[in-house]
Amino acid sequence: MEKREIKLELKDVKAEILYHKYQNFDIKTLLVSFGEKRRVLSTREGFKEVSFVANNYQPRALSEITMKNYEEFQEKFPTILGISPIDLAFLSTGADMDNLAVCEKSFEEFKVCCLATAGAKGNSLRTGVDLAGYVERAGNYISLNGTINIILLTNATLSDGALARTIITATEAKTAALQDLDVRSTYTPENQATGTGTDNILVASGKGLGEALRLTSGHTKMGELIGLSTKMAVAEALKKQDG
Repeated sequence: MEKREIKLELKDVKAEILYHKYQNFDIKTLLVSFGEKRRVLSTREGFKEVSFVANNYQPRALSEITMKNYEEFQEKFPTILGISPIDLAFLSTGADMDNLAVCEKSFEEFKVCCLATAGAKGNSLRTGVDLAGYVERAGNYISLNGTINIILLTNATLSDGALARTIITATEAKTAALQDLDVRSTYTPENQATGTGTDNILVASGKGLGEALRLTSGHTKMGELIGLSTKMAVAEALKKQDG
């Protein structure tokens, strides 16, 4: 398995892109390893305490298979990395992992890192305006080209509320990046897009720096770091993936 290290300033965090296979398909996985278990909140899996987080690229032909057998993929995928499913929280995307964007920001002792992949050509939309075309029933999922996946890491301990609030701050920053680039809705091109229909965010709390932070809104320095790093990483990832 070929590996490419992604150098980060955060201590006790290792990031690398793995080039490997799943069911004879070539895939690429961003794997982030922690020195100890961390509390994470994922829009895909909810709250977990894990030693690893990941973002997995799979080609369209494979995603059409995995989305129809979601639970099987969720169980099997970690094992090919040699990791127990309960010790890994991961996202999936059709955006090439070689187009990963990394942005790190800091203020005094606080550090935040955003790792983003982004594609918006296939299913960008304006939430609250565009109509949905799919219904989830009996665990069936859809496969689409576009996805914006965001992984946020910090050295600060975040309360459960702060982890949840981070998703709002990061979503606002993602939408700001789309607006700055004038990305349009695939369905109603007269409207600016706010995201794609398959976006996900994963936030990992740090362990240290004293008491857990309770606030990650834009009025706080931690929220500022989250917003800045997310906006810059998403914009860079979109440019790399979509041109």
